[in-house]
Amino acid sequence: MMKQEFYNLKIHTNGQKLYDFTEETIEWIKKNKFKNGIINLSIQHTSASLIVQENADPDVQKDLINYFNKLVPMDNKLYVHTTEGKDDMPAHIKSALTNNQISLSVKDRELLLGTWQGLYLFEHRLEPQNRTIIHHYIGEI
Repeated sequence: MMKQEFYNLKIHTNGQKLYDFTEETIEWIKKNKFKNGIINLSIQHTSASLIVQENADPDVQKDLINYFNKLVPMDNKLYVHTTEGKDDMPAHIKSALTNNQISLSVKDRELLLGTWQGLYLFEHRLEPQNRTIIHHYIGEI
């Protein structure tokens, strides 16, 4: 039988960081007994993004944050949009360079991720934020 299901995952962030939400997504798939299909993940924000990234070595996350901060510096002299702080326009640019949606396959009740891959909310703002990641499953149950 085919089914569509939605779930809003709320994540409270506390500054620039990668926030792993892999387990929450896997649990949602298991709880709903999704068999084979597609899951689309979408973030409803323009200053954070979604990425699939290595989950084994935390140095990868540090290097990603450092790289993006060098690529898009927090310097208000470089931007017109500066009303929300030095991190706001850089956060929008970082979000544009990454993903606001990710689609993944579910096969035999398993989310198809590689051995060292995890799902991350990539927070680009410095201050705490409340983020929502929409999960949309379409497939067999």
